[in-house]
Amino acid sequence: MRNMLLIARREYLEQVRGRAFRMTTIGVPALFAVILGVGYLSSLGLGEHRHMAVAASDPALATQIRDRLVGDKEAKARVDILAPAAPADRARLAHQVAAGQLDGFLWIETQPGKMPTASYSSPSSGDFITAARLKSALTHATIDSHLTAQGMTQKDADKLVDGMPLQTFQVKKDSSEVKSNAEASFWKGYVMAILLSMTTMVYGMNVARSIIQEKTSRIFEVMLAIARPGDLLAGKLIGVGAVGLTQIAIWLAAAGALLVSPLAAAMMTGDFTVRVTWTEGVLFPVYFILGYLLYSSLFAGLAATCETEQELQMYMPLAAAPTWLSFALIALILNDSNSFWSVAASLFPPTAPIIMFLRMASEIPPTWQFAVSIGLLIASIWGVLWISTRLYRVGILMYGKRATLPELVRWLRYS
Repeated sequence: MRNMLLIARREYLEQVRGRAFRMTTIGVPALFAVILGVGYLSSLGLGEHRHMAVAASDPALATQIRDRLVGDKEAKARVDILAPAAPADRARLAHQVAAGQLDGFLWIETQPGKMPTASYSSPSSGDFITAARLKSALTHATIDSHLTAQGMTQKDADKLVDGMPLQTFQVKKDSSEVKSNAEASFWKGYVMAILLSMTTMVYGMNVARSIIQEKTSRIFEVMLAIARPGDLLAGKLIGVGAVGLTQIAIWLAAAGALLVSPLAAAMMTGDFTVRVTWTEGVLFPVYFILGYLLYSSLFAGLAATCETEQELQMYMPLAAAPTWLSFALIALILNDSNSFWSVAASLFPPTAPIIMFLRMASEIPPTWQFAVSIGLLIASIWGVLWISTRLYRVGILMYGKRATLPELVRWLRYS
């Protein structure tokens, strides 16, 4: 026990004092902030200041479309009207686009008793922002014209076309209703799932790389003189896991400080308020520890059978497959978090940590499912540790020979 704790302390201090820990602790949140900031700033002004023309045989419809485009503060478009338009006018408009006098033109054809048809011509084949704005303006103007023709006032028609406001509430077990927001719940679960998957995979790989480095430097031959292989592996898992918890605690503390700032308070009011329940707060470290132990134990056993880091990297796609599967089920889970496949994936140990938090984002699962999920994770960890420890005992002293499957079976029998 003493040797195991000494090794855990050594692993913890070695990584916490390292430059990589400081860089990732500060750099990863900063990098994400920069990426989000650049993405937001680059999205500003998309499709702005376009000079377009609306050509239609119906002057009233063309005017309504122009009013909507000009009234869009984000578009800031300059729109000319050509109505009524003749077929020969299309060639003239195309010539103006080719000459750079127009950024594009919307051509609308109307027939009595039928819905209008429209097309948009521009120099770019990928101007989807402007195309989406034109489609929205055309749809709203067409519906407006039909509603007002039936006797509805323009004000009421605009409100109906813009959409009716809809509040959403979640019914709790005690039949009480609380206000909810699907988008905020999704992003909360998604961020927590990303944090879980990223940290468990990263620190699981850190365990594997540490084993490879010590194996190639042959420091194990000295360490085995004072400690058993099982203590070495357990100490390594505990030490690196403590590093992961330390880093997450720093990130959460920084996020908490940011969330109580006036800026965050102004941004997260109303529909975008994010609430973390006590259940999520308690289960997050539980699933992190269990997920980390499962993956790091697997990586440790794999690393003991490898000679180089390059060989270890070949196993990464297989190790990351459960994570990809978890995020591939997002649409299914959000649509029905209590479906058979959602429940099965949340009980399957490799996907349980991520799937559970995606399910909790929409609805808290029953207590028995948490108990079964955690129980299966613990049983899986024990099984993987049993195999990895035996591979570790033999593999750390094997040099210059790639382990085959029959040899791995013999290693399990020898130890």
